[in-house]
Amino acid sequence: MSLDSFQQDRQALAARRLRQQVQLWRRLALGALGLTTAVLALLIWLLLGGSLPFGLTLPSESDPAPSEIEAEEAGESEAEDAAPLSDRARFTEVQVSALEGWAQDDHGAALEAFREGCGALRRRPDGRAMGPDGLGGTAADWKPLCAEADALTRAGGDLQAAAEAFFRQRFRAYQVTNRDQEEGLFTGYYEPSLRGSRRQQGAYQTPLLRRPPELVSVELGDFRPHLRGERISGRVTDGRLQPYADRQAIDDGALNRRSLELLWVDDPVDAFFLHIQGSGRVLLDTGGSVQVGYAGQNGHPYFAIGRALIERGEVPREQMSLQAIRGWLDQNPESVRELLHLNPSYVFFRQLTGPGPLGALGVPLTAGRSLAVDRSFFPLGAPVWLDGSAPSFGAAETDAAETDSVEPIAQAQSEATTGTDQGQEVPPPGEDLRRLFIAQDTGGAIRGPVRGDVFWGYGEEAEERAGRMRHPGRLTLLLPATLPPPGPVPTVDPDAAR
Repeated sequence: MSLDSFQQDRQALAARRLRQQVQLWRRLALGALGLTTAVLALLIWLLLGGSLPFGLTLPSESDPAPSEIEAEEAGESEAEDAAPLSDRARFTEVQVSALEGWAQDDHGAALEAFREGCGALRRRPDGRAMGPDGLGGTAADWKPLCAEADALTRAGGDLQAAAEAFFRQRFRAYQVTNRDQEEGLFTGYYEPSLRGSRRQQGAYQTPLLRRPPELVSVELGDFRPHLRGERISGRVTDGRLQPYADRQAIDDGALNRRSLELLWVDDPVDAFFLHIQGSGRVLLDTGGSVQVGYAGQNGHPYFAIGRALIERGEVPREQMSLQAIRGWLDQNPESVRELLHLNPSYVFFRQLTGPGPLGALGVPLTAGRSLAVDRSFFPLGAPVWLDGSAPSFGAAETDAAETDSVEPIAQAQSEATTGTDQGQEVPPPGEDLRRLFIAQDTGGAIRGPVRGDVFWGYGEEAEERAGRMRHPGRLTLLLPATLPPPGPVPTVDPDAAR
């Protein structure tokens, strides 16, 4: 071995030992006084005679934090409504019965949606945490409530009064704020209907693709706690996770001849909006229908094409809606591909059976009672009171016509029993929307503690409401009365990553 090689080996060994010592100091400090103590301990160690071997340097204040680098590589910013890094949920206890509109709500309907979510909660181990950092306790705290909800339904009698007493007595209510901001944005989504075929023929030229087997999804919070709620997808090449093909590459044939085609539909615009909603029904040319649901996403950030139309001056901001986007695309067929390709995100689907559509909680969504939330702040399955308003048909709403609801993480479809034509709860246009929802879904652009996406169901009216809903509102979280009051819940914070 040459002298140079020997010196390099010694330097590498010294660097490795130093890293181990630093890591030990940091673990000890974090257990006692936090990260600040770890930094002070390291400085003391250096002052007492420790030195940095050749090639090893401490990070300077100008270096980007690890979380910032990782977030950039993960494409962290998904939409214009993505939560800023400083978001922090705060919870202030309020009286359930004092919630405006509480006495007028249909608590029986809320109870049925809650019982639907219990199907997923019962399958969880008793010790499994509910929500970020155990905000909602454990599954064991919820299972008795599920049993009581079932018993109320079986008992008959005045279910409305019994359900109201159940939520009022068995839960405590906490108004949610983003730091000191009480109001946030609330949008809507729906279950779209498409025309399709099992074979590529005639007008049916746009495929709905199955999830490619090589697509890998990673929950970043499993590796870095401060990235809780963040995920990334790609493909592994030479031992490294690399970006997957984007929408334009896939449309141009990147996945051709892979036998991934699940169905073929007759309208690329309808397929695009199916990607945004995450699930839907396809009416087959041979009769009958197929339910399709979310199976995966290519990992690229979502971009709201309505924003591009506003920036280009094609649609005035005050007139922007899902319907306005559809109208512009109908009038400009030569620009359809170019506009759709601005959104690199691409969703893969699977065929489903059973009741549905399904949300991220894994249970059927209830129109007018299921809400998509940011799971970084809420336990899925929890009741949440929304104090907002329903969309008005009199005028188009503001920007991000896709409602920025986008790509629910685990939605699925089946022989749906919801819809405007099937008795779903939809308030008259322009009416205040004050009711108890159940947090049962998530969405790529649903970011922040005071942010939600209302599931309106199936049918033209549901599409109309979802497309025009972009309203302010306030949220109140209901947690089991047996739990202690929750503390503040932050999202990714650059300071926490240093």
